Amino acid sequence: MAAGMQLDPSKLALVQELEIDMMADMYNRMTNVCQRKCIPTKYREGDLTKGESVCIDRCVAKFLDIHERIGKKLASISMQDEEAMKKMQQQQEASAVKPK
Repeated sequence: MAAGMQLDPSKLALVQELEIDMMADMYNRMTNVCQRKCIPTKYREGDLTKGESVCIDRCVAKFLDIHERIGKKLASISMQDEEAMKKMQQQQEASAVKPK
């Protein structure tokens, strides 16, 4: 979101709620994927083995890294779109001011 943009409280609450929902979804997907990948369905011990722990650590780290990269890319694209919209508005305003 642009630094100069202000959201009214209802829109801000909606954005915050959506962000919480997205983070909860990401956490649930990460938990399911890493558990399926790293923990066998037949438990041999009550605690995680060292191999399972290492696998989960790596899986979570990769998941969070990709999530961060995607977030940065989407933010970059959003800023580019915003700049393009501003340029279009300026061009429209400039063409509207010119007498015909």
